[in-house]
Amino acid sequence: MDFNLSKEQELLRDGLGRFLSTRYDLEKSRTAAKVGAGWQPDIWRGFAAELGILGAALPESVGGIGGGPVEIMVIAEELGRALVIEPFVDTVVVAAGLLQRAGTPQAMALLERIVDGSAVVAVAATDPDTADGPASTAAVADDSGWSVTGAKTMTVAAPLATHLLITSGDAAQGVSLFVTEFDAAATPPGTTVHSYRTIDDRRAADLVFDGLRLPADALLSADAQPSLDQARDEGAAAVCAEAVGAMRKVLSDTVAYCKQRQQFGQPIGTFQVLQHRMVDMYMELEQAVAATYLAVLNLPAEPAVRARAVSAAKVTVGRAARFVGQNAVQLHGGMGMTEELAIGHYFKRLTALQYEFGSTDYHRTRYAELTRP
Repeated sequence: MDFNLSKEQELLRDGLGRFLSTRYDLEKSRTAAKVGAGWQPDIWRGFAAELGILGAALPESVGGIGGGPVEIMVIAEELGRALVIEPFVDTVVVAAGLLQRAGTPQAMALLERIVDGSAVVAVAATDPDTADGPASTAAVADDSGWSVTGAKTMTVAAPLATHLLITSGDAAQGVSLFVTEFDAAATPPGTTVHSYRTIDDRRAADLVFDGLRLPADALLSADAQPSLDQARDEGAAAVCAEAVGAMRKVLSDTVAYCKQRQQFGQPIGTFQVLQHRMVDMYMELEQAVAATYLAVLNLPAEPAVRARAVSAAKVTVGRAARFVGQNAVQLHGGMGMTEELAIGHYFKRLTALQYEFGSTDYHRTRYAELTRP
């Protein structure tokens, strides 16, 4: 099997890498996350107008470039290497995938806005846990449309979003998918928004719906569970690629630091025990790369095969992210946890990535179930 990128994919990777190296400053992005809007809209517009990556995996009929999972992997890895906080995976991979499979005129029009950078779409699909299990959101039809009641937790990118995709129901009753315009700063009637910054400098929100009114055409799909399952697997594969990019940067920075840091009159990188540690980090990274390739190449496969490959990758990448992140901090010493060094920011992102689209333990259990005779 040929794992080499095509010339077009190499150009995509190199162009995005140059853009990020010259335009994406880590200190500036962290300042925007903490005291500003939570992101850099000019960077997002650059992704759309200058690079065209917001339509990388979308059809040409909506302004995309007609790519696929490999293009998403290439982009996500570069975004992870630069520690980009803008909601690429949430909007371009997960939300756009749901909209494309819904295929309604409203969904396709919104895809065009995602491609040109004028829309940021967040997916509100996680129901809060109660003593009796997750409390599902309910959407009731009436003469004027829909009334939505319930709550969603940890809706990543909601504070930045122009639109929400909201799920109602559950696996037993059937899951429906709705779309609505959204502005967290001007809370829609019937909605309570609690916004916050996550440990890795993303923006997220907990949402409560109390009779949120939606028009009749807000319903995108009355049987959205298969599409949601696919979207979660696509999102998981994308964050695996993002983790690979982050780990490449972490390992490179750690090796460079160990060549410079002096102890007992010589660089600490000359100590054999530390060399062994960095080799172990490299081996974990290479296993994560291979597992990510496996997941990406199996995304078009039938659901059971796709899910098995994605869970295997998520477990492998989760273990590698934990090992590489923790050892990078240890080799940097106490300063590795400070805000001044990039390594501390990468460590927090690698920690958070272990839980996105299902934790390592969840995917280990799912893999065991999918491979059980």
